[in-house]
Amino acid sequence: MTHEQYLKNLQPPKGVVDVILDTDTFNEADDQFAVALALRSPEKINMLGFTVAPFFNSNSTSPEDGMLKSYDEMMRLLTLDGREDMKKNVYRGSRTYLPDEKTPVESDAANFIAETAKRYSPEKPLYVVAIGAGTNVASAILKAPEAMRENTVIVWLSGHAREWPDTAEFNMRQDIAAARVIFGCGAPVVQLPCMGVVSAFVTTKHEMEHWLKGKNPIADYLYRFVTDEMDKHVPDLAWSRCIWDVTAVGWLLNEDNRFMKSYLATSPIVQYDNHYSFDPARHPICYVYHIKRDQLFTEFFRKLGN
Repeated sequence: MTHEQYLKNLQPPKGVVDVILDTDTFNEADDQFAVALALRSPEKINMLGFTVAPFFNSNSTSPEDGMLKSYDEMMRLLTLDGREDMKKNVYRGSRTYLPDEKTPVESDAANFIAETAKRYSPEKPLYVVAIGAGTNVASAILKAPEAMRENTVIVWLSGHAREWPDTAEFNMRQDIAAARVIFGCGAPVVQLPCMGVVSAFVTTKHEMEHWLKGKNPIADYLYRFVTDEMDKHVPDLAWSRCIWDVTAVGWLLNEDNRFMKSYLATSPIVQYDNHYSFDPARHPICYVYHIKRDQLFTEFFRKLGN
């Protein structure tokens, strides 16, 4: 890939693009919103398929259990949105995290990403949008390094802002080896940091009630999923909820910087003790530094409320 093409691929795309969305759908109540926005944006996004990432927290008993629950949740979302046609394009992902930075984890998801990337080119890249641990994407890189480096743009919600005191964000810290593979592989990478950037993308119960409640099956499901979760945990407090993962899909819709702002920055070196190091000789990435909260939520609610 020429340097000129590389820099072009770090800009929001123009026209319709082919996309794979890698998601830990059952982890919390934001992946579902990102899936819904991707499905409701055919004017920009041609969804090739969904790959399901591992996760391990209070909603799972192991990374494998998290991945399998996320697979079931993906099927539920496709039913709610009337997209039975897409169910054949959902791929189970890694059952463990990377054992090291050189060994991929075998999965249908990693194979699907790697093999699909081989059919693209720098001039017509495949967009891989990742909103979970980087295991599936990193495994695809290790399986097909040239195709992934040359033919993809990787959009990843991960880490925190560079001025944040640590990098112990959930997606990144689950599989630091995968993060190091992704940021070091040389592919065009778009990073959407969580705390300090995407943390501004919050909504409230009453806003969701106005825009989503009762509008259609998937909109109502998203409203109830979030409000039930929050009312259970903070029943006597005012609350707002960050819907993190929508922003990664939102970057694909970001022509003319409608929804967020970014700049080119040196690709970080993610360290195992939860901090970044930097080498000025490393390749650049697209670093998102500001989310236009109202504009992106307006786009989301408009599409989901129909």
